[in-house]
Amino acid sequence: MQIVGHGIDIVDTSRVARLLDQHERRFLLRCFTEHEQACAADRRHRLEFLAGRFAAKEAIMKAVGTGWRNGIAWTDAEVVREASGRPIVRLHGQLADIAAERGIDQWWISISHIRTHATASAIAVATG
Repeated sequence: MQIVGHGIDIVDTSRVARLLDQHERRFLLRCFTEHEQACAADRRHRLEFLAGRFAAKEAIMKAVGTGWRNGIAWTDAEVVREASGRPIVRLHGQLADIAAERGIDQWWISISHIRTHATASAIAVATG
């Protein structure tokens, strides 16, 4: 097992609130998968949940080492939960291809949030 990359990000929830106020539908469609949007809709703390997922996507990009370029979309990184509540990463599209090229086949991710901020850490691992 080898750590291929690590990313961390922090998001001010007021930034996400502004994006929701000004461009809610466009922001949600551009940045979150249908599953992530559905999970957020059921949350009492929707804003903090979305900010946490936003931070996680940034952390995942940093761990892969690509940034948002070469056709990578925000929705290429998806964070879902196991039945236990543990967040897990699912990659799609161009990002999945790049991660596979780099041998990344396992993720460790942590997300935390409070009313004002959300933070996430992502570790990309190659086990093969």
